[in-house]
This record gives sequence, structure tokens and C-alpha cells, in this order.
Amino acid sequence: MTARTAGAGARRSPRRTAGSAGRHLALLCYLVFLGFPLLWLLSTAFKPPGELATLHPTWWPEDPTLANFRQAFDEQPLLRSAGNSLLAATAAAVIAVVIATPMAYVMARHRGRLARAATGWVVVSQAFPFVLVIIPLFLVLKELRLINALPGLIMVYVVWSLPFALWMLTGYVRAVPRELEEAAAVDGAGRLRTLVSVTAPLLAPGVVATAMFAFITAWNEFFFALVLLKSPEKQTMPVVLTHFIGAEGVADLGPLAAAAFLATLPSLLVFAVIQRRITGGMLTGAVKS
Repeated sequence: MTARTAGAGARRSPRRTAGSAGRHLALLCYLVFLGFPLLWLLSTAFKPPGELATLHPTWWPEDPTLANFRQAFDEQPLLRSAGNSLLAATAAAVIAVVIATPMAYVMARHRGRLARAATGWVVVSQAFPFVLVIIPLFLVLKELRLINALPGLIMVYVVWSLPFALWMLTGYVRAVPRELEEAAAVDGAGRLRTLVSVTAPLLAPGVVATAMFAFITAWNEFFFALVLLKSPEKQTMPVVLTHFIGAEGVADLGPLAAAAFLATLPSLLVFAVIQRRITGGMLTGAVKS
């Protein structure tokens, strides 16, 4: 029996090796697919005008230059627009998470008609395209005198990201075992103490992940910012990037690539800083001392 088992394992070993190699190859292709646009954008940002106009582009700039970055800052108010985007995205992410966290806890712990209705609202809200809601949204904000104002844009971002944040946090809350809260109650902890000492540490990675996605969504959003913000001093980064395209549709490719690369940095930095906290500490506080 042992010899047969060893023989079967030996026969399966090449298949397992081939399967593992196939998975790694697929993962490598996926990483190349994701990373190539960013690498090409970075290469274009450092190319001089002569290399950008050539019919045979190179993978890397032969004569790297910072002139595109200097021209981008000279032509458009990138720092001001980045500050507007940072303010709107941060405020929208924080407010959405603060509102969605207690709602998600109630939906996950007390299932009923209200929870089912909220889930249906999440699904339906994500199915509506921007174009269908922009006119009534514009009229409502006009009555509130929030057109061409960052608070109005933040309000829109909060409402738009709230369903997704609620859906994400509900899944994280359901992953927290009820037994931990029941054990804390048996030990004499009150409801508030249980939420703060037991549930909150376990839910923290989910809250951080949700806030990160809400931030990136608001940072990259273009359509609402284009329609609701008219003053140049209040425009966000995605809207300012369109100013590098002329009236005839011809793009100033070098400065546009430089500005676009700078616009991607906050999202990359946020993910790089937070991703360890998302993956690490998922079971913090799960062991009762």
C-alpha cells in the first residue's frame, strides 16, 4: 500500500508542478498587464519632445529630462488642484466610513427586513449610471447653493461611495465571530466596552480598507467634479489634466504624462502605506487573554 501511494504521488507530482508553474505564469502575466501602463506613463513623462514625436518609440527615454514636469507646473495649477482633490477625497472617505460602520454592524448582526432593504438599496444604487442622476443632483445642489463649492462635491462623493462602503463593511462585520462578543459579555463587559475592546480591533483592517477604496474612488473621480465645479481655483486634479488637451484634441503629451504620473502617486502611496495594516492585524484581539 505504501509503495502504491508513493507511486501515485510520484505520478501526480509532474501535474502539480505544471499546475503551480501555470498559476505563477498567469500571475506574472497579470502583474505585467497591471504594471505596464504605469511604466509606460513614467517613461513618457521623462522623454524629451523629440523622442515623443518619433515614429519608432523606445521603451525607455534615451535622454531623460525633467522639462515635462517643469512645463506641467508652469502651465497648470497642479498643487492647488491636488490640494482640492486631497481635501475632497479625504473628507468623503472619513465621512462615508463614519456613517457606514454602525450601519454595517446593525445590518450584519440584526438581519431582517431592514437589512434586506438596505442590501437591495446597495445593489440598485450601483446600477445607476452617472448621466441619469447628474441633472436632478445639479438642481438639488443649486437649491442648497452648493454648486461650484467643494462641500457640495464632498457631499456627492459621500452619497456615491456610501453603498459600496456599507457593503464592504457588512462583510467584515460578519467575519467577526459572535462568540467573541458573547464571551466578553459573560466576563462582565458592557455593550460599549465589547464594541470598543473586542469588535473594533478586529474591524479596524476592514475600516482602513474601505476608507482606502473610498479615497481612491473620490481622488480619481472626474465627471461630477467637471459638472459641479466651474471656478479654476476649485477644480480637482482629474479636471485639470484635461487642460493639457487643446481645442483640436491634440494633447501636449509630455506635460500630460508628467501630470498624470503625479496624479497617480497619492493612490500608490496610500496603498503602499496601508496594505500592511490591511493584511496584518486581521486577528488582533481574537485571542481572549
